[in-house]
Amino acid sequence: MTGRPAPWVLGVDSGGSGLRVALARAVGDGPAAAPAPVGTAVSERPVRTGPAGIEADHLLELVLPRARALLAAAEPDAAGTDPAGLRIDTVCVGAAGMATLGGELRAVAPEAFARELGARRVALAADAVTAYAGALGERPGAVVAAGTGMIATGTDLRSWRRADGWGHLLGDCGGGAWIGRAGLEAAMRAHDGRPGGSAALLARAEAVFGPVASLPGKLYPRTDRPAVLASFAPEVTGCAERDPVAARVVEEAAVHIAESAAAVCPGSGGSLVALTGGLFKAGEPLLAPLRRELAVRLPHARTVPAAGDPLAGALFLAGRLARDSLRLPRDPALLHIR
Repeated sequence: MTGRPAPWVLGVDSGGSGLRVALARAVGDGPAAAPAPVGTAVSERPVRTGPAGIEADHLLELVLPRARALLAAAEPDAAGTDPAGLRIDTVCVGAAGMATLGGELRAVAPEAFARELGARRVALAADAVTAYAGALGERPGAVVAAGTGMIATGTDLRSWRRADGWGHLLGDCGGGAWIGRAGLEAAMRAHDGRPGGSAALLARAEAVFGPVASLPGKLYPRTDRPAVLASFAPEVTGCAERDPVAARVVEEAAVHIAESAAAVCPGSGGSLVALTGGLFKAGEPLLAPLRRELAVRLPHARTVPAAGDPLAGALFLAGRLARDSLRLPRDPALLHIR
């Protein structure tokens, strides 16, 4: 006996480097199983942020045509004969800055998705929450998302906790920009002849940026300073196995990351810890000291591979909402549901 197909759900992952959209059927019941996408679309233009925060109209401008194109490709026969067949039941948007800059989006997006796509439910989530959902689904624990920045998010399935994610001036300790800045400081110390310098990092800095005496003029006026700093992080981790100063920077980064994970991880046994984000592509120079630190600070938790990325997390949340079975806690800033 054949029933009606599961409803369509849409996941959106919006970050500083662009936006991704995925369409899927609301299927999958495992604790960390996201619906498999039938199609994805990408925009290399990031959503603008203005005085009122994340610009809702710009996000809708990027998402809506891509959502319609994905749906039309998935159901070509329904486009001309059954407009109801082109309805998306649930939308989940995960966006960087949602917690503090998502006011306009929360005010505008739910009605717009209902009007334009027929959405019955809309979830607006911080990217840390979609990273968590993608990595661990509905299992209690902590997820560290580290790339240019660094944020740790944890839940006991009753409430959310977050640590760091405060940007490169106030925090993001242990993230790519933090490692890159510390490595460049060591290079400048070597250039000056001050203690704590690294000749190896000075050589890499000059290879990447040219004479380091001109580096302040190249770095300080730029609006993308965190990304520029983070671009040097692979040089630091690459030197860590042969240079003690670089190794010390990476080991300190591991301490910071583990401290943030410990701050948000539930204290009960059976909690899981997952690592996600581009920073961990550095491999063993960072992962080895991080594993040691996590074992000391979270002896009751088990580190596991991330099941999926933030886009998978957005689909996971949308799929659970479509079936009215979401167990992750709601939060006015971190996971807003209409």
